[in-house]
Amino acid sequence: MLLAIPEVLTPAEVAAARAALDAAEWIDGRVTAGEQSAAVKQNAQLAEGSPVAQAVGEMILGGLARSPLFISAALPQRIFPPLFNRYGEGASFGVHVDNAIRAIPGTPIRLRTDLSCTLFFSEPEEYDGGELIIEDVYGPQRVKLPAGHLILYPSTSLHRVTPITRGARVASFFWLQSMIRADDQRALLFDLDQTIQRLALEKDANDPCVVSLSGIYHNLLRQWAEV
Repeated sequence: MLLAIPEVLTPAEVAAARAALDAAEWIDGRVTAGEQSAAVKQNAQLAEGSPVAQAVGEMILGGLARSPLFISAALPQRIFPPLFNRYGEGASFGVHVDNAIRAIPGTPIRLRTDLSCTLFFSEPEEYDGGELIIEDVYGPQRVKLPAGHLILYPSTSLHRVTPITRGARVASFFWLQSMIRADDQRALLFDLDQTIQRLALEKDANDPCVVSLSGIYHNLLRQWAEV
């Protein structure tokens, strides 16, 4: 399932984060890439221990926590601390797949990368090129979202970032382990949850159909969840 999550951050949060990111010190982006990815990665990145990365990362986690659409789609169990990259003119990231397991720095915690996330800090008109191309069952999907918006997609997907020909693309990227490992089960639960929410608005949260579907949702979640 590939899904755009709008307005994870407010315009004020985006402006504050962008000011901090633009003033930060950037390093070679290959430091977090695997062997295959490093060979095709050309961008800059904030150091993982950077105070700016930690502060803006906390802002992002706060935005995710208040997004019902994100929670419904991802059903997150663990979220990797957000990382940040910058693509200037000529920078790109060739076709690659994300590592299956990520260790959270400074902790013994490892997570399985079920879903990948990119949150944009540059407006689409600020740069040419720089599209995130995700291989989907319906073919390649080109993604270039407004600042503050996030794209959520399976970490099993091949993806790439096209070369920048003008301006710069600033974004955050990270991964999460979902309570639901299988993408098809997660998509089914998402569709069911969205249907329940629409029915609750049209009818009533205590309507027998809404209550029955809610029971089915939670029973499926109980059966499939890994917690």
